[in-house]
Amino acid sequence: MDHSLDQLLPLETLRAFDAAARTGSFSAAAEKLNLTHGAVSRQIAKLEDWLGLKVFERNARGVTLTIEGNRLHLRTTEAFALISVNSDRWVEPRGTAVVRLASIPSVSGLWLMPRMAALENHPTRLRIVLDVDNRQADLADEGIDLSVRCGRGRIPGRVSVQLFEEHIFPIASPELAKEIGRGDPARLLKFPLIHDSDASAWRAWFAAQDIDYRPRPQDRRFEDYNLVLDAAAYGLGIALARPPLTADQLGSGRIVAVDERAALNPVSYWMDRPVGRTRAAAADLARRIAEQAGLAPEKLEAFLHDDVSEAAAP
Repeated sequence: MDHSLDQLLPLETLRAFDAAARTGSFSAAAEKLNLTHGAVSRQIAKLEDWLGLKVFERNARGVTLTIEGNRLHLRTTEAFALISVNSDRWVEPRGTAVVRLASIPSVSGLWLMPRMAALENHPTRLRIVLDVDNRQADLADEGIDLSVRCGRGRIPGRVSVQLFEEHIFPIASPELAKEIGRGDPARLLKFPLIHDSDASAWRAWFAAQDIDYRPRPQDRRFEDYNLVLDAAAYGLGIALARPPLTADQLGSGRIVAVDERAALNPVSYWMDRPVGRTRAAAADLARRIAEQAGLAPEKLEAFLHDDVSEAAAP
């Protein structure tokens, strides 16, 4: 098979294989790694598909390595041993109270991080391992318990609940705000506008003011909202505030509102989990996130106990 660099297996797959090989059981491996049985099973299936051969024989009492699986386990054991001799390597914490939470950079830095101490310490202690990534990863395959993201709806193969919506309004640096002044919303079109991933937010805001907006050459786009806020603070143009992500920036005066008119952003905030039973620690963290977001308790409980991705409607 063509095992080129863009097809390399993630470390989580090899960890699942190593744990199953050592314990002789997918269930025991799942318990050791704080994953579900299904997550381990999918990782092994991914490995066997990548290799094009079986690494385990399944039987009523567990699993045993095939000849090829045993050869692979010898190699992975050597590889993990080589990694472990590096005393400077980062060792990811594991345990029943450890929860893996995935999110995008802007939500991680602007919404989750200011709440991290509260999420970890109240009422009992949890340890959050934050996976910051723009990809829409397969939560179950990568051993992720929960995800907080921005989006327009649910993602197939996940259980999702809408955490909250946001009403957006224009912001800029204090210096540029003085130049913009007050008045008709069309005055904003005299200045560069700053976008994040697409133009939908600015289109929605101008549509609410009965103006048909299309992106122009002088407008700017940055994929991450942290950079959007930096660009606005440095006077590169007008951005849109996305409460509550911008609360601290507005409070510090680094950016200011240039128009009080607000519109509903077509993008909202969602919490996802893999389909299947939720670990106790993950359910605990989901409740804490829901409390911070002001989510109704009945919607949260539906999210935790429904096992299909179409469940937990907002």
